[in-house]
Amino acid sequence: MLILSLVEERPRHGYELLKLLEERSGGVLKFHIGSVYPILFRLDRRGWIRGEWLAEKGSRRRREYRITAAGRAVLKNQRGVWREIVAAIDRVARTGHA
Repeated sequence: MLILSLVEERPRHGYELLKLLEERSGGVLKFHIGSVYPILFRLDRRGWIRGEWLAEKGSRRRREYRITAAGRAVLKNQRGVWREIVAAIDRVARTGHA
């Protein structure tokens, strides 16, 4: 859900995704660079994102990922499920009433 959310905003490459996950979570979420690429590969294989190799003059090629229509549908569903989970945890733990 997190990676799909980030590529929904705009196309991004793997290292940028890694840094954004850490930055936006306030440093709470940290991933090793080697763990992000297998996730991107799986999302691509499922058709939720599409990777495209880009070559910029004077720099290395890098793969940029875009969300697909199928990925948008999955993300919408995942967000709904996430809201239900958070609400259920809140009801059980009564965190909203503390």
